[in-house]
Amino acid sequence: MDWNKTGRVPCKSVGFLLSVSVLLAQVVCSSPSAKCSISDPLPILHKHYQSGDFIIGGIMSQIYIIFSNLIEFTKCPSKELFGDIVFMIQIYQHILALVFAVEEINENPQILPNITLGFNIYNSLFFEQWAYHASMELLSTRNKFIPNYKCDSQVNLVAVIGGTTCKVSLHMAAVLSTYKIPQLIYGSSPMMNTNIHDDFFHRMLPNNIHQYEGILELLLHFGWTWIGLISETDDDGDRLIQDIVPMFAKKGVCFDFIGRYPALKFEKDIFDTVELAFELLGVVIRSTANAVIVNGEIHTMIFMRILLQDLESEGLPRKTEGKVWIMTAQMDFISLPFQRNSGIDFIHGSISFAIHSKEIFGFQKFLHVRNPNIESEDGFIRVFWEIAFECSFPNSEVDVMARNICTGEEKLESLPASVFEMTMTGHSYSVYNAVYAVAHALHAVLSSKCKHRALANGKRCDLQKQMSWQLHHFLRTISFNNSAGEMVSFDQNGEIIGGFDIINWVTFPNQSFQKVKVGKIDPRAPQEEVFTISEDVIIWNSGYTQVRPLSQCNDNCQPGYSKTMIEGKPFCCYDCLPCPEGKFSKHVDMDDCSQCPEDHYPNSEQDLCLPKTITFLSYEEPLGTTLAILALCFAFVTVSVLYTFIKYQDTPLVKANNRNLTYTLLVSLMLSFLCALLFIGDPNELTCCLRQTAFGVIFTLAVSCILAKTTIVVLAFMATMPGSIMRKWAGNKLSSSIVIICSLIQATLCTVWLATSTPFPELDMNSMSKEIVLGCNEGSVSMFYYVLGFLGFLAVVSFTLAFLTRKLPDSFNEAKFITFSMLVFCSVWLSFVPTYLSTRGKYMVAVEIFSILASSAGLLLCIFSPKCYIIVLRPELNSRDQLRRRKKKKL
Repeated sequence: MDWNKTGRVPCKSVGFLLSVSVLLAQVVCSSPSAKCSISDPLPILHKHYQSGDFIIGGIMSQIYIIFSNLIEFTKCPSKELFGDIVFMIQIYQHILALVFAVEEINENPQILPNITLGFNIYNSLFFEQWAYHASMELLSTRNKFIPNYKCDSQVNLVAVIGGTTCKVSLHMAAVLSTYKIPQLIYGSSPMMNTNIHDDFFHRMLPNNIHQYEGILELLLHFGWTWIGLISETDDDGDRLIQDIVPMFAKKGVCFDFIGRYPALKFEKDIFDTVELAFELLGVVIRSTANAVIVNGEIHTMIFMRILLQDLESEGLPRKTEGKVWIMTAQMDFISLPFQRNSGIDFIHGSISFAIHSKEIFGFQKFLHVRNPNIESEDGFIRVFWEIAFECSFPNSEVDVMARNICTGEEKLESLPASVFEMTMTGHSYSVYNAVYAVAHALHAVLSSKCKHRALANGKRCDLQKQMSWQLHHFLRTISFNNSAGEMVSFDQNGEIIGGFDIINWVTFPNQSFQKVKVGKIDPRAPQEEVFTISEDVIIWNSGYTQVRPLSQCNDNCQPGYSKTMIEGKPFCCYDCLPCPEGKFSKHVDMDDCSQCPEDHYPNSEQDLCLPKTITFLSYEEPLGTTLAILALCFAFVTVSVLYTFIKYQDTPLVKANNRNLTYTLLVSLMLSFLCALLFIGDPNELTCCLRQTAFGVIFTLAVSCILAKTTIVVLAFMATMPGSIMRKWAGNKLSSSIVIICSLIQATLCTVWLATSTPFPELDMNSMSKEIVLGCNEGSVSMFYYVLGFLGFLAVVSFTLAFLTRKLPDSFNEAKFITFSMLVFCSVWLSFVPTYLSTRGKYMVAVEIFSILASSAGLLLCIFSPKCYIIVLRPELNSRDQLRRRKKKKL
């Protein structure tokens, strides 16, 4: 068999080792005088044993022995190889939790009546090869290292509790799973090499995915999206990175750095290992991420203390004060003896996850009565006592700079929490529950077995002691309430069903600390209660006072802005851009701005939407009032002109300008002014139907009257020429025909419009950014432009004829006035189209009203103001003699 240079048995060789152990044992039992045998291995000095009908084993890494020489298998190993002893004081509570649970069960008549539990606890020395050794010790007859062979007594081991570290758990499984021994692991859970090993594993740490989700919820709660991660360089660290990086990225959390520190070796070169980690510390100091996740095992705190406390000795500034350490549940406050008096303020304000626990009644009383002078079978307590109280016993195996002699009457409660905690830690709580789980499973096995045999044979049930393989099914299905009232059970994968506590670390100047529960992760709770935290009770480190720490790549994008990625940087680093017009963002760090609902618009800060007001051109507002007054005033003026013309209808000037056409034109102009009122006020179905059609027909009537006037002027001039045949056309019939035909054509177009696409009231939510425009939907835009086009055609024809006849000798120069009026009319409506199309909402209506009033006023003023001037102010010119005189001058 090949042994490596460190004395470690390769995993693949363990099975072979156990298979030949029978032969070795036979040799040992038959040859007690052998010079070097398997019965004389390097002994495990530190162990704790208590007899019982069934034994619960314990493999716990508590005491580390630094070997003075490299172990080589060329001779029998001896105690001379032992060097310094390093005792992890705090882990001793794990051993006491196991002892306390066994004592409680033995005193409880409800569990395993008439049966006693014992324990056999070994120290694995934080070495994988010593985990092998301790596992085979548990399988051997007590005080005889003969695994797999019964020299004089039967081994009654039913389960093993241990696995302080991931590697120790893995190497325990290599031996114990071969014998189908249940293993309840309370430390880091390793990834098993085979399903066979995994079948005998029962994990006292809840599923890690719940812890990762809890850490993610914690980060999101505090808005820590720019973080760092420190993890040991091992398989567990690799698995962590594979699990959380994509999970966190999906929720918007990214990593500034992912640092790996070398595996901590408890050897003489421990400080050489730490030297290699100072490069990682530089990364942490330079990082802008203030939240740093530290993933490790029980002893990782030793590494953190050495690394962070040596900053001052190296002359480096304490730049880690602003960092918030987020520690995983596998870690615990463990220190080396020389760290006893060193500061612990680096963990002040830190957040850690811990296995959910409750205070167990009677545990502190149990601690109070511990006495090394009484506990003769406890191989740990004397070393613990000497280091914890800095005293020494006679013939001490520990080199302690003691000023006093240990009396054994020292009280554990006098020790600061940094040396020994009196309250049960999460890991000790797991050990306590593990013992009870074994006891309840064993009770269930025995109850089922005895009941079956009693029914079958009617005889007393004889207990078979080697029954550990029968416990696995019962351990997976067991469910019970512990003495704290907590439900304990396992799922189908052998993982305990439970949650995590969120702990805030508060340190004090006397090197003591307090772990305050500020929240929890409970996977069994309703969705909204899975993660809970009391932020107001958290005390942050000295870098922060009343304000929560920040850990972001850049400042948040405030409401009214959206994020935009920066090329070449992680997605947590971004710039902020204002929301475009019409959009808003009401939350911090919005990926994109949102569109307001149709009936809302963003405020000036663009961080919320305000309801739009419904608006239309009303009589109450200044613009509507002004246009209505203008329309009424012009209508009144038109009525006054009409009255004047009717009053002076027998005068030569009125007669010379075709009185009927004049009256019709004035009435149509008056109606045109009044037609503008249809566009003002709250639109309804009637006004929507009438406004454009009435405007089209009335204006067509007015323009056709002008066209008729112009045509009569042309025909009258042509009729005065000798032999002209136009004399019969120059009469009232022609003018009436022109007016009627043009009006009928426009009326027909309007009728078709109303019949096919009737205009209707409509709420326009898009035209105006802050208003909902209540207006009229024209139904058919084409028909609107057909009506307007026909009106424009008549106006162009009228303007053309008037322009051609502007110098003809007519009475009172009416052709010239018509030319000016049509020029104004055409100019207004030519400018109307682009202006109308470029405006929105009620201002479109105002533009049309203005065009109606302006064009109508142009016709009224240009055509009738000269005539009214003569009729009213210069009546001497309104005579037949003056008319003849004008004609002679023209000729």
